[in-house]
Amino acid sequence: MENTTSSSITNGTAGEKLGAAAQGAKGMMNEAKGAAQRTSASLRSQLTDLKNDLDSLVTRSTSMSDDELNQAHDEIMARFSSVKHAARGIASEATRQWNRGMENTQAYVQDKPMQSVAVAVGAGLLLGMLFGRR
Repeated sequence: MENTTSSSITNGTAGEKLGAAAQGAKGMMNEAKGAAQRTSASLRSQLTDLKNDLDSLVTRSTSMSDDELNQAHDEIMARFSSVKHAARGIASEATRQWNRGMENTQAYVQDKPMQSVAVAVGAGLLLGMLFGRR
């Protein structure tokens, strides 16, 4: 009887650890989502500014000298490079989050294989019912 009590205490502690880990993962995901949204908003703003500058340059280009056009070209290309760098950063962050999600999913399936199979079967049945009725 002591073994049963001991194992239930251990399982309770493991369950608490799993719950705490899940809460920590949710917190990290919310934090990453907020950072991605802020970065995305900044990138949208930079793209809008770049588009406005290009529109303005096209309008003024007929009255500009070759030196002014070259200078404007260099400025626009520098800003484009900045936007491109920010976009690569967002893509890199998305890849990192995807990989972290895959690792968490694999760990969950390894920890709870039967529950994972049940969820997969339930999702398959639900999708089959939704798409099977045409």
